[in-house]
Amino acid sequence: MESNILHDAVTLLEKANANLEPGLMSAEAARALLAEYARAEKLAAFGKAVLARKIDDTSEIARVTGTSIGKAKQTVETGKALKDADDVRDAFAGGAISLDQATEIVRAEQARPGSAPELLEVVETEAFHVLKDKARKIKLESEQGGDLFARQHAARSARTYNDELGLVHIHLAFEPHVGTAIVNRAEAEAGRLYRKAKRDGTQEPFGAPSRRRLCRVAEWVPERQKTPPSPRTRRRGQPRGHPAGLDRRQRRRGLQDTRGRPGLPQVVRKTAADAFLSGVFYDGVDLRHFRRWTRNTPVEVRIALQLGPPPDFDGISCVDCGNRFGNENDHVEPHTAYGPASTGNLRPRCWTCHQAKTERDRKAGKLTPPPPGAKRAPP
Repeated sequence: MESNILHDAVTLLEKANANLEPGLMSAEAARALLAEYARAEKLAAFGKAVLARKIDDTSEIARVTGTSIGKAKQTVETGKALKDADDVRDAFAGGAISLDQATEIVRAEQARPGSAPELLEVVETEAFHVLKDKARKIKLESEQGGDLFARQHAARSARTYNDELGLVHIHLAFEPHVGTAIVNRAEAEAGRLYRKAKRDGTQEPFGAPSRRRLCRVAEWVPERQKTPPSPRTRRRGQPRGHPAGLDRRQRRRGLQDTRGRPGLPQVVRKTAADAFLSGVFYDGVDLRHFRRWTRNTPVEVRIALQLGPPPDFDGISCVDCGNRFGNENDHVEPHTAYGPASTGNLRPRCWTCHQAKTERDRKAGKLTPPPPGAKRAPP
């Protein structure tokens, strides 16, 4: 009986696709029909999840559904987790949430039981990235009782693959004390190339800061056979700094200078229950008053700034789309047109939104260099 009902629904959907003419529809009608298609997709996703739990074969599921092995594995895991999450299962079965939303909610529910109703309310009013961020916070807060370094060590990964152009993609995930050393050296080489290109009056190599860093890492890898300089040795006058973190288990009365990995915002909030943070310092400079830097900012300063403004220390997010990952400081008033270089003229943006803003500025004529002798904006 259930098979016949589903067969009839698929037949009707095929007819709807055959008769679909978006060019003859108004914008309002297109939005309404899009909502119906989205709900149909959510209803079908629930069936895929519960049936995938029964089959429990990622290769077969990936072949039948036309998705990747990773997506099929996620579907199986979500289907298994739905058995212990009644609220999520009911919402998923009714077409109120999608497969991706259900995955984030059940993972948070497993980390902290009872969090599903709160996240289901978020789904009704917020976009997916907001739900994902709240679920991430719940999972991190539930893990604060364990050893952060042990979790970081267990989460290390190294993945390589070739794309359709034959380019080799390398994705490495290291602990902060390992990854920071690599980024430091890549940043130093990128800064040297940037200064050389500026002296020669040529364009920046590789076009974008992230490309420069990655390409310098690629050039540096064969040199690993040489003994790298000790991180303790430094030239005279070179500033020194370190990522500073707060650990609830180590807090004591008085001023503390906790050296080591950067602390999570959740840890800072827990510590703030009976302590206060007067400033974040790098090389004797309070970052609250650190008003000027460029793309060559030391990685230690950048890590400290990722905590976000006090008192919540909730991190930074793209001002346009809300994305929390891969953001870079973008000038509100383009620096090419003598816009200020101070932090008051900087806003975090992801690469996609940065490109969109650059295109808007170009159309508005903001990227045209000022005439010779024009007064530069204050720093």
